[in-house]
Amino acid sequence: MSNGIYVQRTLAIIKPDAVQKAEEIEDIILRSGFTILQKRWIHLSPEQCSEFYSEHSSKIFFPSLVAFMSSDPIVVMELAKENAISSWRNLIGNTNSHKARNLEPESIRAKYGRDEQRNAVHGSDSEMSAEREIRFFFGRSIVEPIPTDQAAKDYLEGKLNPTILKALTQLCKEKPHDPVTWLADWLLANNPYKPLVNTRVTVVEQ
Repeated sequence: MSNGIYVQRTLAIIKPDAVQKAEEIEDIILRSGFTILQKRWIHLSPEQCSEFYSEHSSKIFFPSLVAFMSSDPIVVMELAKENAISSWRNLIGNTNSHKARNLEPESIRAKYGRDEQRNAVHGSDSEMSAEREIRFFFGRSIVEPIPTDQAAKDYLEGKLNPTILKALTQLCKEKPHDPVTWLADWLLANNPYKPLVNTRVTVVEQ
């Protein structure tokens, strides 16, 4: 049985109106427990924006949305966390930045958004949307399981700590002149998970 779990993924976009605050927003994302799996700075063309927002093509705001989203670079991120979609939507707040300031003053849109369109960030609204949007920007990414805190602790205690303990014990005994290099060499030589290679050479008589 694997120690890892497949956490949910979602797409986050820092829009043109907030891209100058990208570093601050990324810090909020990380402090809120998200893992940034992939990130791209990109300047979309109007055609690319039209494709991405195609579900809104019949809406009256569609032309202005395309013009806004293609006006300057954006930051696109694939985020991971348990319940990532709802967690990210809660963190960014109401679509209308004015309402967000009244109802959710600590949300990202309340802090960095201006109005309903220039609202700082985007978040996928469903698993289907998240998969489509991630695929749009990053292709067909295959994500390994991200371990829970307990799984990570179990992995360290069961797989890494015993080897590290042996290495440090030997280091204390030998007291090498360059302990960092010695430790690196020792770990390479004594890695219990390195593949075993048959070094014997068979000579075939002609």
